Amino acid sequence: MAATIDSLLEEISAVEDPIEELQGLRTALLSLPVSALRDAVSGTRLDVIFSLLNSNHREQVELCVDILERVLMALSPEHLAQNYRVELQAGLNHPDEKVKILALAQIGRMMEHPDAVTKILNNHDILRALIHCIRDEKLAVAKQAIQSLTKLSHSKSGLDKLFHSELLNVMKEVMATSDIVRYRLYELVVEIASVSPISLGYCASSSLVSQLLSELTGDDVLIRATAIEMVTSLAHSQHGRRYLTQQGIMDKISNMIRGAETDPFSSLYLPGLVKFFGNLAITDSPQQVCETYPAFQNKVFEMALDPDPAMIGVALDTLGLLGATVEGKQVLQKTGEKFRTVLLRMSQLASSGATELRVRSLDAISQLLTLQPEQQTEDLLALTESWFHLLSKQPIDMIRSISTQPFPELHCGALGIFTAIATQPWGQKLMISTPGFMEFILDRSTGQTKEAKDAKFELVGSLLSLSTAAEILGSQHYIRLKTYLREGPYYVSAVASVSTEGAD
Repeated sequence: MAATIDSLLEEISAVEDPIEELQGLRTALLSLPVSALRDAVSGTRLDVIFSLLNSNHREQVELCVDILERVLMALSPEHLAQNYRVELQAGLNHPDEKVKILALAQIGRMMEHPDAVTKILNNHDILRALIHCIRDEKLAVAKQAIQSLTKLSHSKSGLDKLFHSELLNVMKEVMATSDIVRYRLYELVVEIASVSPISLGYCASSSLVSQLLSELTGDDVLIRATAIEMVTSLAHSQHGRRYLTQQGIMDKISNMIRGAETDPFSSLYLPGLVKFFGNLAITDSPQQVCETYPAFQNKVFEMALDPDPAMIGVALDTLGLLGATVEGKQVLQKTGEKFRTVLLRMSQLASSGATELRVRSLDAISQLLTLQPEQQTEDLLALTESWFHLLSKQPIDMIRSISTQPFPELHCGALGIFTAIATQPWGQKLMISTPGFMEFILDRSTGQTKEAKDAKFELVGSLLSLSTAAEILGSQHYIRLKTYLREGPYYVSAVASVSTEGAD
């Protein structure tokens, strides 16, 4: 096969318009498995394909990219570093985004190889070109450049090169291009800082992190909103959270939430502030976060009652996140009437809000009501039961009526709530005592989408997971549910066909 590829390359170099020959080569390469391809091309030079990238003929360039993508992925990063470094560097400055992305992806592979990365680190021009790609007009190019450069953070030599050399000035120059590009560089810095405490130390010493943090309180509210997103990403790692606490950022964001009441533009950045603390509560401790920063919890409740759909949506998602944990449930329960008011609002939204808010309400209620088997203490079961009955005078009927509406996402959201209470004894008792409910569950004619069938199957599985299910549900229902589970989610019962030949 190697001879065939070599002969095809010779044919390509011999013709003026090589489209047909390039198509033939691409077909030949795609027909080979990667293992065979590696042996077939390891001794082959691809100079002719790289040279054909220098063309205004779009189809020719795209064929060359397809060919190179296939071949280069079969070659080791070390082989690429030894044989195609110059060509890939040229690709970083190519006008076509597909060529740039190809070059960036292959250089990224070299970054992960201990021997190949040395050749990249010793090539200042490649690293400079990589950083310049972050300011490319095409976001896909910038994202690939960020991804490739992030890999430098996995070694001390890579971090030294990026932050203790002239490349730091290159990054700062690129940052000055525009607000959009500046935030792309911040994205790179946050990605690197999140890898380890050591990489965060490099980023902090470069002053780029403190520059990002100062943007939190800038005059431009849109820039402030973007800065909050970046800082939230940094808070995903434990060492990132520790650093932000040391810098007083948690208190600063809490004060920003308080000050938002008097800012007419706060709706642009307030959701980001709330998401920040919501993520913090999940990674650390809901109780600690809510007690230390009460402005956060109060604002979530306010937003849930707000008429602005953007505010309501973020509040619903945050309440779902908090209520997904036992500690979060207990924190919400402690607020008493405040939370009961919010829960009633969630129920109203689930029944009659805009479709997107209905789905988010159903998902949040499902998370609030979910208890894992090991969490089912007497107190917590009493808590989830009381919350369920706060939703409506007839909560089972309310949720069931939502599930029968002709919107798959609402159908699945409603079944999600039933699945949440199906593993709890009070939930099963309520279901079995509701006339027609078990027939509703066992009816395969409702919800014909794959998602709906999967959701119903999960509900049946949850009902059967309780050790006392047979006792609570009764043997007849228990056997029918077992049959449903055995038949699988997509079972269709055979119906005898009746001949109507000759009928009018």
